[in-house]
Amino acid sequence: MYRPVTGRSSLATKLLAVAFLLLLYSVLGCSPAEGCLVLVARGVLLSPTAMSGFNLLHLITKSQPVALRSCSLPSGACRTKKTWPVSFPQEELRKRLTPMQYHVTQERGTESAFAGEFAHHKEEGTYTCVVCGTPLFSSNTKFDSGSGWPSFFDLMKEESITLTDDFSYGMHRVETTCSQCGAHLGHLFDDGPRPTGKRYCINSASLAFQSKDSASSIATAEGGASSSSVNDGKTEL
Repeated sequence: MYRPVTGRSSLATKLLAVAFLLLLYSVLGCSPAEGCLVLVARGVLLSPTAMSGFNLLHLITKSQPVALRSCSLPSGACRTKKTWPVSFPQEELRKRLTPMQYHVTQERGTESAFAGEFAHHKEEGTYTCVVCGTPLFSSNTKFDSGSGWPSFFDLMKEESITLTDDFSYGMHRVETTCSQCGAHLGHLFDDGPRPTGKRYCINSASLAFQSKDSASSIATAEGGASSSSVNDGKTEL
């Protein structure tokens, strides 16, 4: 029979536990929300579902771990096949997307923690769906969750993302998908910062980025072209 370890663990043991957990997440691409093991730390058992990126810090402190809670959906809600407004042939997507982008968006995969292109991205702009280009998140709502995946506390438009129950890995989470093309993005949790308290945990591979400067340049160019066309018309008259 397995018995929980009691007493205070040494600092070295705690640091080793954190290092091992981070290595495991990186190698296996395992989400902290899913959990890969039951870790003994600080004299108590931390269940896999209670472990998140935030909680790694609590392994070497005296504060209590943050409870990881997925957002709730109406009873009976589940993931079902749906006809999305925008669709693309799978052959086209395999050619247009990288293997990781295809795996994440079309096969509901998960990239390794801290390995994604936008995990530590700080530039101002808009994050869009890599498959169909729908605007999803503003850089103004991006924050460092410590989870290893891009995290946002709000959407640009509520209708841009569809929420569905996800019961994979023997647990309940809330999956986020693009409302236009159905691309898998990540999951939604209730442990984010104010004012929403939400954490949209999103794979970098499911996102594309349009910088604020490039968007302004495009708008200026389009405005100039429109003005030129009007002036040309007046000249001809």
